[in-house]
Amino acid sequence: MATASEPEQITIPEGYTLHTENTTRILLPPGNQAFLNPVQEFNRDLSVACIRTWSELLNEEKEAKWRQTQERRAKKAERGPKAKRVKTEEGAAAVAPAAGSAQEAAGEGSVKLEDTAPATAEPVAGPSTKKQPEYQPYRSVILEALSATGLRSIRYAKEIPLVKYVIANDLSPSAVEAMKRNVELNGLAAPEPTKSETPGKRENGPAKPQLGRVRVNQSDACALMYNYRTERNRVDVLDLDPYGTAAPFIDAGIQCVQDGGLLCVTCTDLSVLATVNYPEKCFSNYGGLPVKAQYCHEAALRLVLHSLSTSASRYGRYIQPVLSLSIDFYVRIFVRIFSAPIEVKKAFSKTATYYICSGCQHWYEQPLGRIVENVHQPSGNVNLQFKAHTGPPVANNCPECNSKLHIAGPMWSGAIHDPSFIGRVLDHVDASSSSYGTSTRMKGMLTVAKEELTQPFYFTPSVIAGHFHCVCPPLDGMSSALLHAGHKVSRSHACPGSLKTSATLADVHDVFRSWIKKNPVRMDKISPNSPAIHLLSKEPKAEANFKHHPQSVTSSSKVKIVRYQNNPTAHWGPGKKAGTGPAPTGKRKREGDDE
Repeated sequence: MATASEPEQITIPEGYTLHTENTTRILLPPGNQAFLNPVQEFNRDLSVACIRTWSELLNEEKEAKWRQTQERRAKKAERGPKAKRVKTEEGAAAVAPAAGSAQEAAGEGSVKLEDTAPATAEPVAGPSTKKQPEYQPYRSVILEALSATGLRSIRYAKEIPLVKYVIANDLSPSAVEAMKRNVELNGLAAPEPTKSETPGKRENGPAKPQLGRVRVNQSDACALMYNYRTERNRVDVLDLDPYGTAAPFIDAGIQCVQDGGLLCVTCTDLSVLATVNYPEKCFSNYGGLPVKAQYCHEAALRLVLHSLSTSASRYGRYIQPVLSLSIDFYVRIFVRIFSAPIEVKKAFSKTATYYICSGCQHWYEQPLGRIVENVHQPSGNVNLQFKAHTGPPVANNCPECNSKLHIAGPMWSGAIHDPSFIGRVLDHVDASSSSYGTSTRMKGMLTVAKEELTQPFYFTPSVIAGHFHCVCPPLDGMSSALLHAGHKVSRSHACPGSLKTSATLADVHDVFRSWIKKNPVRMDKISPNSPAIHLLSKEPKAEANFKHHPQSVTSSSKVKIVRYQNNPTAHWGPGKKAGTGPAPTGKRKREGDDE
């Protein structure tokens, strides 16, 4: 038998390939019959860390509720039983004194209770012999609706302690066969019944079949999720990682997750979400139009969140985003699902359309709704009124460069991250770095996401410099100038060299105009019809201070964290669909490191 340090030797069938990822080993069948993209290891590592952190958080919430219930029961027991109401001879209701009290019935002919009550022994004081209940940790049920090889489901079962079992589902017979083989290979299949458990051999009837930690199922994903939509049957975690868009699975997915549960969604169709090549397809899938601008990848996240929010609202539910990331060629989103009518109404004010300038890429937000709070005196009660927002926020042309505007959205305009949740995930990753093959990348991206401002959209100084036809200011100088002006600044995880700020893009343009005062632009090189003519025709409202600010985003770069990664391989991207061959897709442009 192999020791703990020596992996068990297995026989690899002819034509199969052994793939190892963290603690899990799977056999890949020939011909790519069950799809697996090794590049998605970062996605799987991140999912394990997030679900594990969420399960601990949910367990803490349930334990707190359980202890509150126990305290209420203890206080109720201390008060004793309630006095019963009895009828007198005249028919009037009266309250009977509690048994064992020394009170006497008032009035003529009253009888002492001690004269009529049967003699009983006095209770002996001392500690109660009744065993106090103990809280049992809550274990979650995870459903992976599109499992393929089962690698992700197996990792969930092996690496997340508070898991009851994982349902690994796929419609493809070859994928289901691969899952069963891999589940058995990792020792997570149902154990073989003993002789005493064999059906027909037990005295009390046939034995119930035992189920493993990973339960393989062959079914249509939507049909399976709809079977779990009733409140008693809902799962705690749903993972949707399809090939392409998750749009066909969102409606069913929203309904089958428990209150407080976690929904994990991957969409790899960034050619639809992050470009304007197929606006009609983006609208049909996500109910909004994409953005043609430097911040298109964050807009992609907000379009998917909008689709999740509107689907949830139909069923009296709402989403709470905890982590939303644009990664490589896909987006990965983690949201918690809750049910509350008032929060469903508030989602109205977290949705907006945007007018995007085709020249300088300035965005102008048009919220759909607003909330008006009416405080009633003297009670102090607050009444919420929901009203349509006024607009439009801008004229036909951009006030900055006089270019045409195009519309984008509607999309989610609220926060896309929960910093406290991300902080817990970071603490876990720091303590378990050796458990994740991509822990370095996880720390970098999670750190940037945690520090990211909640304001929609980011800008890239090099792109803005191109609009002005000027030399690009250093990132530290740009960040410091905005901080000196009283604005907040952070980075964005979605793009290297990008900044998010509480300032408007018009304020950012003012900083560039101050920069150009010291670094002049050659006007003879600019076309008279260029938007740069309008941008440069305005004077800055105030002189910008480009001296280093102690809170500049580059100050945290002294911490050795790789915030933006190189591509993992020379030829990489979203792999071929199952059954179409194992060849990878073409090259992608390499992104530079943070340092």
